[in-house]
Amino acid sequence: MSARTPYTIKGETGDWELVMGLEVHAQVSSNAKLFSGASTAFGSDPNCNVSLVDAAMPGMLPVINKFCVEQAIRTGLGLKAQINTWSRFDRKNYFYPDLPQGYQISQFAHPIIGEGEIEVDVEPAHGGEAYSFPCRIERLHLEQDAGKSIHDMDPSSTYVDLNRSGVALMEIVSKPDVRTPAEAAAYVKKLRAIVIALGTCDGDMDKGNLRADVNVSVCRPGQYEKFRETGDFSHLGTRCELKNMNSFRFIQQAIEYEARRQIEILEDGGVVDQETRLFDPVKVETRSMRSKEDAHDYRYFPDPDLLPLEFEQAWVDEIRESLPELPDEKRARFEADYGLSRYDAGVLSADAEKADFFEEVAKGRDPKLAANWVTQELFGYLNKQDMELSDSPVSAASLGGLIELISNDTISGKIAKDVFARMIEGEGEAADIVEKHGLKQVTDTGAIEKVVDEIIAANPEQVAQVKEKPKTMGWFVGQVMKASGGKANPKAVNDILKAKLGL
Repeated sequence: MSARTPYTIKGETGDWELVMGLEVHAQVSSNAKLFSGASTAFGSDPNCNVSLVDAAMPGMLPVINKFCVEQAIRTGLGLKAQINTWSRFDRKNYFYPDLPQGYQISQFAHPIIGEGEIEVDVEPAHGGEAYSFPCRIERLHLEQDAGKSIHDMDPSSTYVDLNRSGVALMEIVSKPDVRTPAEAAAYVKKLRAIVIALGTCDGDMDKGNLRADVNVSVCRPGQYEKFRETGDFSHLGTRCELKNMNSFRFIQQAIEYEARRQIEILEDGGVVDQETRLFDPVKVETRSMRSKEDAHDYRYFPDPDLLPLEFEQAWVDEIRESLPELPDEKRARFEADYGLSRYDAGVLSADAEKADFFEEVAKGRDPKLAANWVTQELFGYLNKQDMELSDSPVSAASLGGLIELISNDTISGKIAKDVFARMIEGEGEAADIVEKHGLKQVTDTGAIEKVVDEIIAANPEQVAQVKEKPKTMGWFVGQVMKASGGKANPKAVNDILKAKLGL
């Protein structure tokens, strides 16, 4: 992995830099809501999963869901963060039609999880190399979700669905350590991989179960370093919050647009207003939603209906013992056990489904060859077709069978690509395709030697040339492979040619 390089945006008056902090809302994987026993099932008819507590009926009191607390602790441990055995719920006051109480039960001054840190791997972009950077976690707190306002069912009315009202959310807040659009997407990917591995959130962004708010500001080069030295936010520009981002691609597009928008305002002598903005993926632009409130605007105060949340360290230790292998640990194992590069190991370990698929392909086979075929050929095909791994037309066992044929020299790597294409089309297993179409590699040195002799005899000028410039032997290799229909063993061809040409 290469070092992190500065990312600048060219403006009319000079260079600018980006500074971002993210707030990721992850829905807790739980069958019941945070303060009631109502179901969290997705896709139910409107207002079917609503208890009297969720609807804020008079006299109804919240009761904490212990399992949701456990899931928050588990996530905090996965973030290598401080677990606070004493925390408190607060009321965050604001009005919205889908917030029946007129306030949200959240945590403000005393969150359940304190500071942590994760290592974020960034894929190559804009001609650069892959690299990693540490991103500090400021806090994780539990809060209840609001309902959903529906504006497109009637031109003159807004409908409200309270099925999500009271669903448990973990809000994971980062420090302003993210500096590029690609880093922002990579950070959310890493968090998603962690919570999925832990089983604390299913990470389904299409359903809104994991979504990100991105706080974007721009500043001149060197100002961020002053902020890190002093902790003084005045060195950074005014931030705008991009709300409810549920796509890695949209996150990057929204940040790029928003950064340019702020730079143009500043270079024209204007002032960036602190506000919440929404991203329009059709127009690929952000638009104002509302002015951004500060903490005092929400009038936080301790929720009088809930006692402080207290638990023993022994319970935390018990949860720690049950943690599964996390992405960073899996990546390190893939590097050590399979000899993979950090980048390939990171790609394959970032997602539990991908990791399991790779390990089945690599079992008892050449792991580097398996990694290449999984990440390049299979993932390349799936990405082009916009398909998920679960929809792959080639199973892990079938791909492993193809790799075995390459490893034992039954077929060459070039022929393997043709076989793979036929497997995708549904022709069957690799071995059957090779047998049916007569694609076995020619390893009979006598047969290869005969072809070599014929080509050498027919091309005396090239023979003379290759003796002066040995690198031109590639021409002969190509001719032999062409004459054999691509079936000749490349190593045998090279060895025989070198011997025949005296190289």
